[in-house]
Amino acid sequence: MAGAARNRAAKSPGRMPRPQGDIRFTAMSLPTISVFNDGYAAEMYDAYRRDSASVDESWRQLFRFAERLGGANGAAPAGAAPNAGDLRKVAAAAALVQAIRNYGHLAVPLDPLGTEPPGAMELSPEFHGITDADLAAMPGAVLGFEGRETGLDVIQRLREVYSTRIGYEIWHLQADAERQWFRQQFQSGELTRPLTPDEKKAVLYRLTEVDGLERFLGRAYVSMKRFSIEGTDALVPMLDLAIAEAARAGAREVVIGMAHRGRINVLAHILEKPFRDVFREFEGKHAAGNAESGTGDVKYHLGRRASRTTPDGQEVALQLMPNPSHLEVVSPVLEGLARAHQHVPGAEPGTRDPRAVVPITIHGDSAFPGEGVVAETFNMSRLPGYATGGTLRIIANNQVGFTTDPTDARSTHYASDLAKGFDIPVLHVNADDPEACLHAVRIGIAYRTRFEKDFVIDLVGYRRHGHNEGDEPTYTQPQ
Repeated sequence: MAGAARNRAAKSPGRMPRPQGDIRFTAMSLPTISVFNDGYAAEMYDAYRRDSASVDESWRQLFRFAERLGGANGAAPAGAAPNAGDLRKVAAAAALVQAIRNYGHLAVPLDPLGTEPPGAMELSPEFHGITDADLAAMPGAVLGFEGRETGLDVIQRLREVYSTRIGYEIWHLQADAERQWFRQQFQSGELTRPLTPDEKKAVLYRLTEVDGLERFLGRAYVSMKRFSIEGTDALVPMLDLAIAEAARAGAREVVIGMAHRGRINVLAHILEKPFRDVFREFEGKHAAGNAESGTGDVKYHLGRRASRTTPDGQEVALQLMPNPSHLEVVSPVLEGLARAHQHVPGAEPGTRDPRAVVPITIHGDSAFPGEGVVAETFNMSRLPGYATGGTLRIIANNQVGFTTDPTDARSTHYASDLAKGFDIPVLHVNADDPEACLHAVRIGIAYRTRFEKDFVIDLVGYRRHGHNEGDEPTYTQPQ
């Protein structure tokens, strides 16, 4: 409910413009200085002039940039000794660049209910001792970015990438190759390309189907439990794209594990469970013994097998695991099933093809950090005896855990923060921005294919009703 989000901090640097154009990103070291010391910088510059190899690469970059800045401003010929003021400005601009990369996600408007993002003071030029005018007077090439005229152009583009539609938490990754891969994706823009008009219409049609089913169930079966997907409707087109992208990368099967929330809609639209069967179950007319699931359980615990043909014409087997729990017990079971199905038919025992079977887990925003089985499953994710080549994990974050606001449910800012401790990238998206949601999925499957590691998408939405449709939400979330 709205109170879950509105209780959080409201400070925000404001919404940023939508991305336009492209920019070449060049790797840079972390800023050399936090408190500028003229004397120390002069000593380091003297050493750099005598032998550039005698100083750290971060200092070499700083001095090269400052020399270029002095030459570009006409203050001195290129290669002349930079003055302390130029050094300060270049160092401050470099620090701002790194701050936007590291903390830009704190300025992304993620909440569909309208809560302003918390922001971070490091995202403003003034925090680093420079102004927009200083940045506008600085050539973009001085900061190592080609294709932008001024430093201000560079900063605006970085804000568009890191603080507009997707919140990236990727710089904690320990492997240089992974961080460089993300830089290359930002540079090419292929994985975040705008949807075509036809693609947008297809997504709108899919979202209309999702919403239509929930509205019908709500009217036909008033107050009956269904744990609706409403508020995180984008989950269905996200799964559509994940299946298509996985197949394009070589998958012959996609296996899915999830709790109650949204399961009936996923069964109907992803596993293509006939509507008549869905409606019969609401009327208490279950198939004998629920043979498909084997649980003899209620409708929002059931599993199903199916297949679909992707837009590229590839046939993919699908399986939604039955889960007689609303928490995370299905996570390790799903990994075991995926690993078993990855066995290459006719090959030596133990020969697996991780691309052949892709596991997808849909988590709750309170269960993800609150259930120890999630951390245990993460811990096994890259062990030789248990690895499955990476799982796409989507947190269906409706900002309420059972009946608990996030401020009373976890000690971290994000529901996804646990994942960072296992060296896993995290992307945050607003569930009311379906295009950004699809971009996140495209990045996630590409990353999984390239590095065979887990990938987390924090899908920030809301809950239209109470814990279930028989509850009164204003009783526990009155705001």
